[in-house]
Amino acid sequence: MSNATSGATIRPEEAAHFGKLAADWWDPKGSSAMLHRLNPVRLGFIRAAIDAHWQGDSRGVKPLAGKRALDVGCGAGLLCEPLARLGAAVTGVDAAAENIAAASAHAAGGGLAIDYRHGEIGALGLSGFDLVCSMEVIEHVADKAAFLAALAARLAPGGLMVLSTPNRTAKSKLLMVEAAERIGMVPRGTHHWDDFVTPEELRELLAGAGLVMGEPKGIAFTPLKGLHLSDDLALNYIVTVAR
Repeated sequence: MSNATSGATIRPEEAAHFGKLAADWWDPKGSSAMLHRLNPVRLGFIRAAIDAHWQGDSRGVKPLAGKRALDVGCGAGLLCEPLARLGAAVTGVDAAAENIAAASAHAAGGGLAIDYRHGEIGALGLSGFDLVCSMEVIEHVADKAAFLAALAARLAPGGLMVLSTPNRTAKSKLLMVEAAERIGMVPRGTHHWDDFVTPEELRELLAGAGLVMGEPKGIAFTPLKGLHLSDDLALNYIVTVAR
């Protein structure tokens, strides 16, 4: 995997694929049902990371009050809205205009003031965010090193970044690509196994952007527990990042 950068990160075909899913993104039984199951697991990790990073009160309902949060590759806002409810001033960015339209409409319906933007993250003039998140996005971008450099440039001094991505393993190929897409749990064409990033590769890419990766936590699946945080990194993992 090359660390060379071209600057552009959006793959038009990827933006088009996810844009087609915008209309039912918020339907927990629709094409994004798996994201609805995944979101609480992500949020549990993010909340613990917020409390640890800023040494907050884990019982507080607005741990991000007074802070700015950015979600890159936000889709229709499944993570942006909970971050706003945790007190953050939230900006969401996505490569698909259809997703931004759906996100804006849903936030307005819920009375949430979220700043949604469509376009290339490095070209939107954004900076100074206390929290930068990008969930299940790096495997879809054209230039991983350029993408992480763009995320780093958006992070304020002392800020926190949280990333999640599928791991490139035999297990993820079997379960996330071949099985999940074949039986319709995930829309066909969502995942490209060759683009998945191992923890070692991500650590190296982040170091190239001047960032330090924390210890990854796996997101695993079992019939009894469903999706849950785990020490098993074989399917998917989530990690904190700082300078």
